Amino acid sequence: MTLRIDITGLPAERLRFAASPLAELTAMLHVLAEPGHHPRLAGWAGDVWAGLPPELAERLREAEFLWRSSRADFLVPARPRQTLAEELDDVDRIDDETYVTAALITTCGSNRVLFAAPSPLADATARERALELAQARGALQEAFAERLLADPGAVRARVRDTLEQCAEAFFDAAWTGVAVRLATDLRLKNDLLKRQGIRAALASVSGAVTLAPDGDCIVVDKLQDNATAAHSTGVTFIPSDFGRPHLVVVHAPGWQPVVQYPVAEPSPSEPVSLETVTLRLEALAHPVRLRLLRTLARGPHTTGELAHAWGLSPPEVSRHLAVLRRAGLLTGRRHGRYIRYTLNLPDLTVLGADLLAAVLR
Repeated sequence: MTLRIDITGLPAERLRFAASPLAELTAMLHVLAEPGHHPRLAGWAGDVWAGLPPELAERLREAEFLWRSSRADFLVPARPRQTLAEELDDVDRIDDETYVTAALITTCGSNRVLFAAPSPLADATARERALELAQARGALQEAFAERLLADPGAVRARVRDTLEQCAEAFFDAAWTGVAVRLATDLRLKNDLLKRQGIRAALASVSGAVTLAPDGDCIVVDKLQDNATAAHSTGVTFIPSDFGRPHLVVVHAPGWQPVVQYPVAEPSPSEPVSLETVTLRLEALAHPVRLRLLRTLARGPHTTGELAHAWGLSPPEVSRHLAVLRRAGLLTGRRHGRYIRYTLNLPDLTVLGADLLAAVLR
């Protein structure tokens, strides 16, 4: 499952790497809303919640769906600025229909197509549909959608004021250190882009982001099959320290494609693709293969030894071993006339973590 961004004919200079205070703030807000996704930041999240003024804490809960399970498009800017205030000014310049549509997508948990046209601000049927979807998501979502559709200007002002209060409460203090780490990453990415080209720059972003062999498409490993194009606008890549392990992609019609990626950890491990995780889960789903793995966990075995141990025919064992090898769970080494199979224990051990990372990406 992939998201494909068509960059046919796109000049290298339209592939842009830049830091965004607003995108990093909303990555922090996501951590506060979903601390289970970010165990390394659990202590930080607990300290922030403990120090928040009660009114601000209530405001964050009131609008958390703007950044909890997905990110409202206007919170991940395609043209990052130096300061949060400048980026919030850019958000203020977005027309009400565009803003409301982006907010409703996250609030209602629905597909963008439902809000493409007509606008729920102007059409009664579209408005009722939006409210029904919000109601199905919960009372908070319903109340927020009602306020947004009744008075978008007031809601927009309240969201901005909430983000500004977050800056004072915790963002400004954290951004000082984060900005240094992001700047270091950006120097690397922009140097690679300049000296070695798009393919090398994308390879340094994440193992989940690649350039298609023909060079005309950026392929992002996501839990979706979708496509967009960046012929006239380009693509913006925004590093994030608080966003790990998520790979956030804005690709709605009318919005420039933006990818917010986690900066590398000191000892980065290459992310495992969703395809590989799926292969491994499918390989483990068969009871016979689980029996074979239990034997291999005790040491290397040949096909004949495994067949004898479990009362199976050698061809049957060979078929199961082939599935396990394709999934990367076994290694075969020839010793004279025989091939001895060894369990790749590290890959099996981290399968749960790999599955979680692939799902959260």
